[in-house]
Amino acid sequence: MAALQRRRHHSGLVLLVMLLGTLWGAQTGPICYSIPEELDKGSFVGNISKDLGLEPRELAERELAKRGVRIVSRGRTQLFALNRRNGSLVTAGRIDREELCAQSARCLVNINILVEDRGKLFGIEIEVTDINDNNPKFQVENLEVKINEIAAPGTRYPLPEAVDPDVGLNSLQSYQLSPNDHFSLDVQTGDDGTINPELVLERALDREEEAAHHLVLIASDGGAPRRSSTVHIQVTVLDTNDNAPVFAQPIYRVTVPENVPPGTRLLTVRASDPDEGANGEVAYKFWKISEKQSPLFQLNENTGEISTAKSLDYEECAFYEMEIQAEDVGALLGRTKVLIFVEDVNDNRPEVIITSLFSPVLENTLPGTVIAFLNVHDRDSRKNGQVVCYLSDNLPFQLEKSIDNYYRLVTWKYLDREKISVYNITVMASDLGNPPLSTETYITLSVADTNDNPPTFPRSSYSAYIPENNARGASIFSVTAHDPDSGKNAQVTYSLTEDTVVGSPLSSYVSINSDTGVLYALCSFDYEQIRDLQLLVTARDSGDPPLSSNVSLSLFVLDQNDNTPEILYPAIPTDGSSGVELAPRSAEPGYLVTKVVAVDRDSGQNAWLSYRLLKASEPGLFSVGLHTGEVRTARALLDRDAFKQSLVVAVQDHGQPPLSATVTLTVALADSIPDVLADLSNIKNPANSEDSDLTLYLVVAVAAVSCVFLAFVVVLLALRLWRWHTSRLLPASGDRLVGLPASSFVGVDGVQAFLQTYSHEVSLTADSGKSHLIFPQPNYADTLISQESCEKNDSLFTSIDFHGGKDETTSVQQAPPNTDWRFSQAQRPGTSGSQNGDETGTWPNNQFDTEMLQAMILASASEAADGSSTLGGGAGTMGLSARYGPQFTLQHVPDYRQNVYIPGSNATLTNAAGKRDGKAPAGGNGNKKKSGKKEKK
Repeated sequence: MAALQRRRHHSGLVLLVMLLGTLWGAQTGPICYSIPEELDKGSFVGNISKDLGLEPRELAERELAKRGVRIVSRGRTQLFALNRRNGSLVTAGRIDREELCAQSARCLVNINILVEDRGKLFGIEIEVTDINDNNPKFQVENLEVKINEIAAPGTRYPLPEAVDPDVGLNSLQSYQLSPNDHFSLDVQTGDDGTINPELVLERALDREEEAAHHLVLIASDGGAPRRSSTVHIQVTVLDTNDNAPVFAQPIYRVTVPENVPPGTRLLTVRASDPDEGANGEVAYKFWKISEKQSPLFQLNENTGEISTAKSLDYEECAFYEMEIQAEDVGALLGRTKVLIFVEDVNDNRPEVIITSLFSPVLENTLPGTVIAFLNVHDRDSRKNGQVVCYLSDNLPFQLEKSIDNYYRLVTWKYLDREKISVYNITVMASDLGNPPLSTETYITLSVADTNDNPPTFPRSSYSAYIPENNARGASIFSVTAHDPDSGKNAQVTYSLTEDTVVGSPLSSYVSINSDTGVLYALCSFDYEQIRDLQLLVTARDSGDPPLSSNVSLSLFVLDQNDNTPEILYPAIPTDGSSGVELAPRSAEPGYLVTKVVAVDRDSGQNAWLSYRLLKASEPGLFSVGLHTGEVRTARALLDRDAFKQSLVVAVQDHGQPPLSATVTLTVALADSIPDVLADLSNIKNPANSEDSDLTLYLVVAVAAVSCVFLAFVVVLLALRLWRWHTSRLLPASGDRLVGLPASSFVGVDGVQAFLQTYSHEVSLTADSGKSHLIFPQPNYADTLISQESCEKNDSLFTSIDFHGGKDETTSVQQAPPNTDWRFSQAQRPGTSGSQNGDETGTWPNNQFDTEMLQAMILASASEAADGSSTLGGGAGTMGLSARYGPQFTLQHVPDYRQNVYIPGSNATLTNAAGKRDGKAPAGGNGNKKKSGKKEKK
């Protein structure tokens, strides 16, 4: 029945709580609820979601979790919890009001609810009401009271009080004494509302009749159901002792600081007894003291000195009240009250509790964003408990006061992770005590990265070099871009901008590793084809959106010495024979025999060519120009020198390692064609008689053709002389030519004119039995003739007096060289044409016109060995095919015309003032008189 009444009582309290919650929820202040103590875990307290103004759809469990709604409290066990299913506030366990609030009239519990997405704190006040769950309790179960037998009726004896931790009607309400003829019970109410039971003597005692009386004292509360407890009292009747101890003060008061050490004397109570002897001796003891206070103090029974047994703590209890009883041997009692006030000392440092921390925070967070909620508390009181909270300087954060002792940590300017990625925030809290105490709390706040920085290259442009003929897949260069962001925002990938190089995509030449930025060659480069590449490298991060930057890279191909020198002249015959160069036996030292012309496709030092005589059949007879390739006589020719001289000339570049090529020259030492033919006829081939006969026939045929050719030239010259004589009506001077051979009066211009209309090829080889004759064919060739001679209509004959001797001069001077054939220094490629050699830039003074003709015929005969070339060459060759072959036209040698050699002559086309045979040319470029020795030849 009692359980049913209690359940109904709880139901009524719950309805009352809900009603009060509804009424208080409408107020603008803190949200207030009221619940009885001792509710089961999970009992409903209030609809917190509704009172906080949350929408119905936000009451779901995931919505509450998403919005960050939670309870924050400081320094105590969590008494309440949130039901995330329905958004209500429930109990987290059984709540004992007496343990929580002791004897306080109202038991209020304050909690705070944090709504993180709003950045707000809401104060909740919950009153825990008392239920009658505790019985009144006496400190002892058995009590002995000693009364002198002479005690007068009406004498009062205080009885021990019962303690009920409940409050209100549930606390102690009344005392009852078991029926007895000698004693009655009187209840006194104190100023503080306490009920003090007293035992009243109704009738005189007689120890002899009854030495002891047994009573039962019952203490009851006013709760429903009513609770009670009892104490058994034994009254012992004593002999006479007529004076009771009396204290000097009815109430003793003392104030003591909380930091006094154990054993400190607080005060001394004194009671006097006028009796003498043993009846005047007084003993002190605690009469009324709580269980919690009893271990803290100790009382000297003999002196009445009260001292501390343990350390006091103002924060636990600031006031102690107790009663001291003085008793003599006659059981006469005296009592006094002792009040101990504990004074607060600033012995507690402020406490800073991080209630909520939002870390990491994005670096683009707006100023004013809440970073953390802090709770600051000091257990001391008054000024010792007043706390000031602040931050260190130079931080982009500030503290703002919230409700109660809560602070909000907010930003006041934009953050930059690239400058500071982690903030170590020091929150300092200091009280106002003397001396003040402070504490520091450290908050580590990480700044989350946003993609706000593009990758950057250390340099605005790069240059890389790669040698040609590189291996495919070789590493060329490495570029690195730095992105100050972190994570994916700092992951850089590299790429090349597509382009076209020599008709092919750039991706077919080079590639780049997208992760490392290393460039690789996809092909083997050839310097002669591609000398440089212009690349555009793009670095892009992996952020959202991605950011990128570009840098230009110039890739230069370095030349390697991978091309051997190519000999242009003399051209190597296809049949294995060697060409023949003619050197007159009358040549003086330094006479230009021929010139080796070579080029190198490489560039720079790899294309610098040098010439040297590798092997000679007659050492010391010929020399080769180191840089020009000119083959000259080193000394005067002697009769003992062999007719055929073989020279091996090596052409070498200056690369590392150097490359070279060789050519074999055959030089015939003869003054005239008949001498050549005579010497050729003397060459025997004992190894093969048939080849020797064939060579003899070939020489005879060549001699016959030469005679026919000379006769034709004489007739032609005579015809032109007659025409010239008729048109100019000049005096007959033909008598002076009577008996002279054709070679004495045929000039250079005449030979050149003849070669424009008619040519033939003769191949003469000294070592081969396969010499052959090609019959003349008409051919129009551009021969090397001077412009001045072409424009004049003068006679082709040059009158030379070989007998007059001394002061006679030629009637017609030789024409100066055509300046069109002189090349500037800038037109000469390579080293082979850039040296200042011994060659002259003007036409030389010929020894004899006949000698010129013979040299031309002999050179033509040398080229006739391949069976394809002509003396004059095809049209457009400027006569160069006679030396370089029919396939060599002007388009093949745009930069090597300085190397052109005129067969039978010691002249080359240069821009320097030339010399012939080591001598300076005549100032007027005319014909000199020949010595008598030369006239005989």
